[in-house]
Amino acid sequence: MKAAELFIRSLENEGVGYIFGIPGEENLDVMDAILDSDIKFVTTRHEQGAAFMADVYGRLTGRAGVCLSTLGPGATNLITGVADANMDHAPLVAIAGQAATNRLHKESHQVLDLEAMFLPITKYATRIVGPEAIPEIVRKAFKVAQTEKTGASFIEFPENIAEMETEEKPLHVKHTVPPEPAMEQIERAAELISKAKNPIILAGNGVVRANASQALADFASELSIPVANTFMAKGVVPFGHPMALGSVGLQSNDYANCGFASADVIICIGYDMVEYHPYLWHPSCDRTIIHIDTSHAEVDAYYSVLIGVIGNINHSLNRIAQRSTRHQGIAMRTLRDSLIEEMKQHSSDNEFPVKPQKIIWDLRTAMDLKDIVICDVGAHKMWMSRMFRCEHPNTCIISNGFASMGIAVPGAIAAKIAQPERNVVAVTGDAGFLMNSQEIETAMRLNIAIVILIWNDESYGLIEWKQQNQFGRKSHVEFTNPDFVQYAQSFGAVGVRIEQTEQLMPCIEQALQRDTVTIIDCPVDYRENMKLTETLGQLTIPN
Repeated sequence: MKAAELFIRSLENEGVGYIFGIPGEENLDVMDAILDSDIKFVTTRHEQGAAFMADVYGRLTGRAGVCLSTLGPGATNLITGVADANMDHAPLVAIAGQAATNRLHKESHQVLDLEAMFLPITKYATRIVGPEAIPEIVRKAFKVAQTEKTGASFIEFPENIAEMETEEKPLHVKHTVPPEPAMEQIERAAELISKAKNPIILAGNGVVRANASQALADFASELSIPVANTFMAKGVVPFGHPMALGSVGLQSNDYANCGFASADVIICIGYDMVEYHPYLWHPSCDRTIIHIDTSHAEVDAYYSVLIGVIGNINHSLNRIAQRSTRHQGIAMRTLRDSLIEEMKQHSSDNEFPVKPQKIIWDLRTAMDLKDIVICDVGAHKMWMSRMFRCEHPNTCIISNGFASMGIAVPGAIAAKIAQPERNVVAVTGDAGFLMNSQEIETAMRLNIAIVILIWNDESYGLIEWKQQNQFGRKSHVEFTNPDFVQYAQSFGAVGVRIEQTEQLMPCIEQALQRDTVTIIDCPVDYRENMKLTETLGQLTIPN
């Protein structure tokens, strides 16, 4: 068979069901081989959209999402989405065609050293230099991408190698299993937790990736220890859980409100430092930190770990709980109580434009608890991260490591492909929406029904928020938008403009029932931003 055919068989061997991408001259043989495969190719309208689709597909399934481009500009267009997956620890394998190897050593049309380019933004990047290496390269790319901490791999595939004949076969797939935690670590952690006066848990996205949400909820209940979660760990314990504090990390005094200021032992479980830097919740550097994860802790002056329990998170939590003494203290509820108050405060508010709190209230009310929101980056992300209530993990996907704008629309398409039985809503600002709105055509072509809820303020709202907070004035953040209703209709989708706040709830409910794409243009009142800052302190999140 051709090397390109072996490559596709190797992808099939890894369980790949979808490839998101755009065909090009340098991946012609790969594209032809796909025709004889069970793998479905999702033709996108931009390579960045393809990478974001693979990113979100990987987050929701736990299996590496796959994206494909041609060489040069096609490959560079993948970079933002690939970097997002890698920094957010989403498993992804990116593939790019490349010119023939006989012109890679010199100046040549569209040729860049893609292996070198992707190396800093992936866990593993390589070039296929011969057909015999394909089985090993594909197996390693998936193994590395899917091993904690999960992330991105990149494969460069020169066109002349793809044409060569080979008799190689795919390698046997063996999925990695997290090691068992050492009993010595278990016992030391249990001793520290038992002796603690005011312990608190900081749960990160690693708990979601380890499918350890139930173990965490049980751990917190059995030991009566409150749980704060990062933005990317929303739903890791249900918001209705008696020990749940909610999402931490938006305002400076979340540090105090959540109980970190009074805690003597901080138990970090599946915590990814990239989400919420420890200097924001451990500025004193004098608390006892217990690190429970599948991999060792990152080195940081503010994250001085006394004991690390490394291995299967489910097993670690169960075994520590069996050896620890239950605490009698009442959970620190200031943040949770303030969140509930904020959520309810504007639930019946009909002022227009619509307040962020009202948008979230109506959205949460209209959606089933297991439906999925893909949240873009901007001022709306701050509100959603803090106030959108989640009872299940992976029901509110937020990019908060690399935190890239433009993920919501392509991400929602991938979410619907990964979880077709659930409703999916892309929550996005007007700026982030237009960065990848071309993928509406992809959704319409594939009959993928999603709802796109645009928070329209005709501005880069988060930057304006920070400018006003820091300087008291704004600088070059305003723009104008097209008519989003006509824009939706031009794709054959349904477009709706909210002109009265009372329209929003029924509009969302109707959109969730449709079998097509619905775009909702909702003007938002971001005067609430500064009110929130004045009430709760300075912003702490960098994006």
